[in-house]
Amino acid sequence: MARWLLPEGISDVLPLEAARIEELRRALLDLYRGHGYALVIPPLIEYLDSLLTGTGRDLDLRTFKLVDQLSGRQLGLRADITPQTARIDAHVLNRRGVVRLCYAGSVQHTRLAHPLASRQPIQVGAELYGSDALAADAEVQRLAVQSLRLAGVVQPHFDLGHTGVVRALLAGDAAAQAAADDILAALSSKDCGALLAAVAQAAPATQAALAALLDLSGGPEVLDRARRVLPAVPALTKALDDLAWLAQRLPADAVGIDLADLHGYRYYTGVNFAAYEVGAPAALLRGGRYDDIGRAFGRARPATGFSIDLRELSRRQVNGLPRAILAPALTDPHAAQLAESLRAAGEIVVERLAADDAVEGFDFDRELTLVAGRWQVVARSEK
Repeated sequence: MARWLLPEGISDVLPLEAARIEELRRALLDLYRGHGYALVIPPLIEYLDSLLTGTGRDLDLRTFKLVDQLSGRQLGLRADITPQTARIDAHVLNRRGVVRLCYAGSVQHTRLAHPLASRQPIQVGAELYGSDALAADAEVQRLAVQSLRLAGVVQPHFDLGHTGVVRALLAGDAAAQAAADDILAALSSKDCGALLAAVAQAAPATQAALAALLDLSGGPEVLDRARRVLPAVPALTKALDDLAWLAQRLPADAVGIDLADLHGYRYYTGVNFAAYEVGAPAALLRGGRYDDIGRAFGRARPATGFSIDLRELSRRQVNGLPRAILAPALTDPHAAQLAESLRAAGEIVVERLAADDAVEGFDFDRELTLVAGRWQVVARSEK
């Protein structure tokens, strides 16, 4: 095997993609800062029991594991930064009231999320702790919409769901709870045959309600249909009310409801959402409410937030070569001073160290030239 080959799903980030990712990272963190979200930089590696606290089995399967040579304890390479921010909020900062945090960094996955995914995503996100109000969910969702618009997503489509719907349907039915994993898998894949097999031992009313979820996706009008066909139990009614309230306030171009979307069911405790764009192979953004995660860190805190894979987001927009100014070897102090002033103004000035040097990777549309005894920037004629 060639020594330069990388593992499946692992790749270098080359200049054009790296420039786009860094541009997005800076812009998004500035956006979050303007809304009061403070930046944190958690470590890439932690004790495994801390990384997986409250996150469920899905994250466990995606996490690389190794043994700490110093303590002998098991470590994990983070597969998600959200649990780390929950630990920081609950145990390290230990602040009272609402805390807003944001982050950006690489995570590592043992397996591909989808065939075109990277196993080394670059994750950026925002998390709000300390408020269980719907206004907190609405703030996070508005910020999610702004994030995608800032990245150039013209018509983001948001799908809203609520894990409380399925929890309410499973409650009180022991047979359905025993088959919960199979039920969740069937609902998520919208597999009617698998769902019927999974609920075979459940009460008839539970079977009918769970089967109805397969057809409860579409626009906000789905919520009215859900009220007619699902049991009018208080927890389920509240979940539908919450979705209706948020759907009216979400400033996306298109808002959908999918009551069978159970992505992160073991992790999310309330409203969950995902954002899509036509032509994208997967969701550009995912988020929701995850109130239970801080309990194991010694302080149960309401929490809601979202995360974005910058590598996925950057690939949707292909940039041309960056425009730059080609300069000769800057041996003349006046030329060097002009080049530095141009760089300070945000221009790229690339020095050609020798006359026959080939400089690639830029669109040199201008050059630094001596005109009538003065160094000037002039349009570059192709030779």
